[in-house]
Amino acid sequence: MPAPTTKALTVTQFLASLPEDRRPAVKALRAEIRKNIDPKFKESMDGGMISWALPLSVYPPGYHCTPNTPLPFAALASQKSHIGIYLFCVYCEKDGPELFAKEWKATGKRLDMGKSCVRVKRLDDIPAGVVGRAIKRITAARFVASYEAALPASVLEKRAKQAAKAAPKQATEKRTTAKKSAAKKTTRKKATRKKAAQPKAADRKKAPRKKVARKQATRKQAARQRVARR
Repeated sequence: MPAPTTKALTVTQFLASLPEDRRPAVKALRAEIRKNIDPKFKESMDGGMISWALPLSVYPPGYHCTPNTPLPFAALASQKSHIGIYLFCVYCEKDGPELFAKEWKATGKRLDMGKSCVRVKRLDDIPAGVVGRAIKRITAARFVASYEAALPASVLEKRAKQAAKAAPKQATEKRTTAKKSAAKKTTRKKATRKKAAQPKAADRKKAPRKKVARKQATRKQAARQRVARR
């Protein structure tokens, strides 16, 4: 895959850097993808392209070619002579490329489809609905299933060994987290009970005042009684 011709770090910068004759097409494609994509996928700039991928928080194994990185789903790139629509999600499906090509050609639009992407030059070249439907029907769960089904046995074996090795550590971490959480709850309960048992500051201030008032009332009453006896 040729390197994209941009050094933009954000999607906004990327769109602003596009030539006037390409910006409408890229914006339209991005809007179509965003409208139909499973919300589990996250958009970002990756390798000079607008990329959508399944984050590690959703799919911890990540992409087998570059471990510990999100699993790529789709991307848009501005190449030297064309706009590249990278639909890894379509290519992972068993009959994905054939179905996609059939739907595209049914619109009467010319299809320039390679082994990794679809190439277009202008907005008029794109049946956006075809792209949108492909994105919509491939949910995160379906994508992971298709991706894993296409993985070599060696990769699956390696992942299984890593998972087995990590399992005891993860179990220990879960127990530690559970204990800490329980300890925090106990501490909060004790603090709540202690606070409830203590009189409020206002009540503590009122108590001495009430005693003083009662003593003064008692002294006044005694004085009145002495005067009455005289």
